[in-house]
Amino acid sequence: MNLNSALKKPVFKCVAESSSELGVDTYVIGGFVRDHLLNRGTPQDIDIVAVGSGIELAQTVASKLPGKPQVSIFKNFGTAMLKHEGIELEFVGARRESYDRNSRKPTVENGTLEDDQRRRDFTINALAISLNKDTYGELLDPFDGITDLEKKIIRTPLEPGVTYSDDPLRMMRAVRFATQLDFEIELKSLQAIAQHKERIKIISKERIVDELHKILASEKPSNGFALLHKTELLPFILPELIALQGIEEKEGQRHKDNFWHTLEVVDNIAETTDNLWLRWAALLHDIGKAPTKKWHKKIGWTFHAHEFMGSKMVYTLFKRLRMPLNDKMKYVQKMVLMSSRPQILSEEFVTDSAVRRLVHDAGEHVDDLMTLCEADITTKNSSKQKKYKNNFKLVRQKIEEVEQRDHIRNFQPPVSGEEIMETFGIKPSREIGIIKDAIKEAILEGEIPNEYTAAKRFMMKKGKEIGLKAK
Repeated sequence: MNLNSALKKPVFKCVAESSSELGVDTYVIGGFVRDHLLNRGTPQDIDIVAVGSGIELAQTVASKLPGKPQVSIFKNFGTAMLKHEGIELEFVGARRESYDRNSRKPTVENGTLEDDQRRRDFTINALAISLNKDTYGELLDPFDGITDLEKKIIRTPLEPGVTYSDDPLRMMRAVRFATQLDFEIELKSLQAIAQHKERIKIISKERIVDELHKILASEKPSNGFALLHKTELLPFILPELIALQGIEEKEGQRHKDNFWHTLEVVDNIAETTDNLWLRWAALLHDIGKAPTKKWHKKIGWTFHAHEFMGSKMVYTLFKRLRMPLNDKMKYVQKMVLMSSRPQILSEEFVTDSAVRRLVHDAGEHVDDLMTLCEADITTKNSSKQKKYKNNFKLVRQKIEEVEQRDHIRNFQPPVSGEEIMETFGIKPSREIGIIKDAIKEAILEGEIPNEYTAAKRFMMKKGKEIGLKAK
């Protein structure tokens, strides 16, 4: 098969000329080839393998390209990288690898193209296109990756137990590619992943999270988490989710399986937003239900304060996985903590006061919170589903009306602490906090409008009540 059509970019001719000049055979390999064959758009990174020095080839290519881009060299890995016209090209010498059981860092030595293809994770990533003069554009496919692309199968070039044991990150990558491409993992591979699942312990948390991000960012994330569950990797990564699985019944009363419910919620939210951290919030919104589950004879199953418990668990989970403990974590915590608030509003007569408090507490994230709650509708009863969606629609309308009128989002007190001190001639003290809180409560309750004159009048009244005198 000739794939000249994949090599339209001038940079490929430059690589071919440079490799010919150096007398080394060169090939495009990996994701670029796979995605071209799948018509998945134009990848922004291209892997070039040289049967010789990849670093020397990169330097020669850079010297011929317009602008002579800088080459980043990684001697420890024998690789080099340069950027040209928005594309990242990575060069590596063909190599064979052998692994120590306690590390995913291989011992590397020079090898042939087929050695290099054999060390790849999957047959669909081992496809290569020749950049050599006599065979330019020809596809090299020793492991029949083309057939696997056609059949939508994730399969390893070597015996899968060897591939996954050598580098256990490949188990996560198998799940991620199956999710992104909507492929199936070959049965032998699935079994090998389950067999070697404990090997995931040697992989850094950062690498695991990178794969989780890609699974969550896919079109249907539930496929990935279902595979992580099926291969028994999930307990090593997110035991909080596994704890949600199962249905208990007592005296004829059952609760839903919160694990599979969670995966439905994640798929629902994936249809409406690309916000990765909101997708994380959807994944974790019910994790507090496992530790708070209780049975009461009179009322049945309860998950009292599961949102509060879940928000605390978010911090522990992020810390364990070495995820950022910054505003992103706080955002996920906030979404989890507030995940039931709009739902409660939707079930009652919606008062302006309740909506003002919701908008005040959620702040700039109130729209995201509503998106999360709408995704949480997983009932299969069509009339109930319609009712819940209409109720949330009413809550959204109410939020818009209240926000236009009262400007509560990102609330700032109309009267500052400095003005309170100046008016009453006092120094920083608890009285200032009392007055500011009273003004905020009066605005949220609708006693006064959110504007300066009314707030100043209320300040004077409240000050008098707590024994302060204006200067």
